[in-house]
Amino acid sequence: MADPARTASPLAEFAAALASGAVEVVDLTNPLSADTPTLSLPEPFVNLHNFELQPVAAFDDRAPLWAHNDFRMGEHVGTHVDAPRHWISGRGGDSVADLPPERLVGPAVVMDFSAEATADPDWCLDVADVEAWEAEHGPIPENGWVLLRTGWDRHARDREAFLNADETGSHTPGITARCAELLATQRPLSGFGVETVGIDAGMAGTFDPPFPAHFHFMGNDTYGVTSLQNLDRLPATGAVVVVAPLPIVDGTGAPARVLALVERPSGAVA
Repeated sequence: MADPARTASPLAEFAAALASGAVEVVDLTNPLSADTPTLSLPEPFVNLHNFELQPVAAFDDRAPLWAHNDFRMGEHVGTHVDAPRHWISGRGGDSVADLPPERLVGPAVVMDFSAEATADPDWCLDVADVEAWEAEHGPIPENGWVLLRTGWDRHARDREAFLNADETGSHTPGITARCAELLATQRPLSGFGVETVGIDAGMAGTFDPPFPAHFHFMGNDTYGVTSLQNLDRLPATGAVVVVAPLPIVDGTGAPARVLALVERPSGAVA
């Protein structure tokens, strides 16, 4: 008789690990509602429509057995994916419906700089930070997703604190221009994820080039994902991220459900 341990498929083993709790599913998504913090651009720029849920019918003459709603929102609201064609540097690139599915599932590396960002809301990830992280944890894997933990998700239910704006602009953490260029051109990334409203720092309009995360990542076929939650529940390496945007034809981005698969430490399974 064949040994089941030698014949089980990888997917069967994965399903068993999910069922047993050996692999935990962690939701990294910021729930959508009218209170979800969104980017607010100054005039003369135009803003996207905030999330709005409009009831249509519910268990009445119009819908005796069901309930349903309409919703309206911009592509880049809440936890969402930026596709290459979102930015001028990638304007001829893929729309969100064209993103290859195999690049939306991959190994996650979590770079935790929450202490630095808490001390300075304008803090930005730089080349030396990435190199120090790699010296400790190893190289970024092929098809990897770099998730930048700054602790900013603690503000996710408070629009004013989340955007942290004053008369000089928005003060939220991000990434320097030279670091964005390094990751986009010299590391085998599929995507870059953040806890803030966008993949650039709040003051990135003053950088060279302006909004360098968008410029370098979108221009090098690398995706962005924003407004992540619960990165503190992920290890520095070893998790797998699943990024699932709506496949909007010709869309420059889309709201997404983002999940992480995390192996529990030995003995932690009930």
